Amino acid sequence: MCKKAFSQQSSLIKHQHTHSDERLSTCNVCKKEFSCSSNLKTHQRIHTGERPYSCEVCNKTFTLKNTLIIHQRIHTGERPFSCEVCNKTFSHKKSLITHQRIHTGQRPYSCEVCNKTFGHKISLKAHQRIHTGERPYSCEVCNKTFSQGINLITHKRIHTRERPYSCDVCNKTFSQWITLTRHQRIHTGERPYSCEVCNKTFSLKKSLITHQRIHTGERPYSCEVCNKTFNQQNHLKTHKRIHSGE
Repeated sequence: MCKKAFSQQSSLIKHQHTHSDERLSTCNVCKKEFSCSSNLKTHQRIHTGERPYSCEVCNKTFTLKNTLIIHQRIHTGERPFSCEVCNKTFSHKKSLITHQRIHTGQRPYSCEVCNKTFGHKISLKAHQRIHTGERPYSCEVCNKTFSQGINLITHKRIHTRERPYSCDVCNKTFSQWITLTRHQRIHTGERPYSCEVCNKTFSLKKSLITHQRIHTGERPYSCEVCNKTFNQQNHLKTHKRIHSGE
């Protein structure tokens, strides 16, 4: 052989055919080459739209047998991949690999603009819209646009009045899961946010941030009339009545 080196295994495999009589299989549509005729056959389904593997339960079809096997776990409940740290199980190996980054702290996806890193590729994609201004999700009722699909789903509940999250103590309902979580602290007494200066605890992060201004002296709310500043927005609102006579 010629000892030529390659950065990618696929390039090496392609090169090795120059030393043998074996011919590459070429796609007649896009001219992509394959060393194995079975791989070419699978590839051609991209062009033909053929989906020969069908789920016996819901009749959904797939181009790859492996994709069908993974799909069938939705129906069987099989979760063969388990986290060695917390024992959480997954139906897909890729989901396990992504989950494990919670424990390792690995954040392999980096924003080219601000260098912020993420554990999930989808999180990076959503973040990049901050820089591009892209808002691809649009409300069909009021045309308001959003950078993330989950924000559109939450927004639509304004129009539908859907409140799918219910408190199991008092049965109060909420349109957002996070709002339910905050509400439940009324019943549990949980105060997870703690001031590093005086150790006072709070049930809401927003309340901690407001409290910390006592220590920092920060007064971010300013009256447009007399320039007096305040550490809380509601204090500014009350003050403005002096000028408006309200």
